[in-house]
Amino acid sequence: MAAAPKKDDLKAKFEAAAAAAKKTRKKPDNATLLKLYSYYKQATEGDCKGDRPGGFDFVGGAKHDAWSKLAGMSRDDAMNNYIKQVDKLNRE
Repeated sequence: MAAAPKKDDLKAKFEAAAAAAKKTRKKPDNATLLKLYSYYKQATEGDCKGDRPGGFDFVGGAKHDAWSKLAGMSRDDAMNNYIKQVDKLNRE
């Protein structure tokens, strides 16, 4: 069985993926952008806090909803999912 990646390695890969996400060949669709946003926020800040934006803040509401769905996910899992999503984008 392979050894689990070290925290430092995961953090370095996550930071590299965050930089790579800004340089994708084509702009991701909105659903993909929400996934990236929610995984990033879960990895960096943990579970979603605060009230859902209301009124006509549709983007803020969508972001809040996407992040809230990840409640309870570990930071490591969120980092790994973010890295996988960015890798997938850069292959397309």
